[in-house]
Amino acid sequence: MSLIYLYAFVSGITLGSFYNVAGLRIPQKKSILSPRSHCPHCLYVLSPQQLIPIVSYIKNAGKCSMCHKKISFIYPFIEFSTGSLFVYAFFRLNMTLELIVILTFVSFLTIIVVSDIAYMIVPNKVLLFFLPIFLLERLFIPLNSWSDSLMGGGIAFFLLFLIAFLSRGGLGEGDIKLYALIGIVLGVKLVLLSLFLAILIGGTVSIGALLMKKAKVGVPIPFVPFIFIGTIAAYFHGNELIDWYVSNYFLLSFKSSTNLKFL
Repeated sequence: MSLIYLYAFVSGITLGSFYNVAGLRIPQKKSILSPRSHCPHCLYVLSPQQLIPIVSYIKNAGKCSMCHKKISFIYPFIEFSTGSLFVYAFFRLNMTLELIVILTFVSFLTIIVVSDIAYMIVPNKVLLFFLPIFLLERLFIPLNSWSDSLMGGGIAFFLLFLIAFLSRGGLGEGDIKLYALIGIVLGVKLVLLSLFLAILIGGTVSIGALLMKKAKVGVPIPFVPFIFIGTIAAYFHGNELIDWYVSNYFLLSFKSSTNLKFL
């Protein structure tokens, strides 16, 4: 079993390195295959030994070996995150068909996160590429029912569209389309939880950044990373979170009603 987890992690960090490239190049309409990976500062073409995920970054102390300028920490972070999520997916789902869905889903979200952090763009090309994949996966590896996926995608799209309309552009068009795909994978119940968690986490971080003067009022920040966290949490632990909330809600309601009777 440990070999499977090792394979999952190595596969994840390797693909994570590729997702970094895809997320950075696709919004700029560049090929994801050529030119070869290079330093973003001096354009020095990296050798195969310098492309080992995570290891190369640590070995070079986070700097280009040629110009010695700092390389963004986002590269190894994305690689490590992808590898870790692949391992967790294998741990939670074992060798089931649903494993295919979550590995594809993590890959999709990772590319979108990179694009959003770099350019605050959710690329249509990525959405259109993964849309038929998710539809086919949920056709052959469905949730409770096929309609749950369709309803999840539809409700997520119209709910986000309504929020964007009421907030007068407070939510990006790309986020709306992104949540339609998330809804297809998660279904109605979990996509709503994903949205709630994303808003909760994003709002908390934004307020904290403002208080610490790390952000300014009116200056937008990437929202997809919060969507990513909320969505992954909803996928893996959504039902547990909902059950916990419901049980505690009724417990608190019972205690409140009992206390009122004795007043």
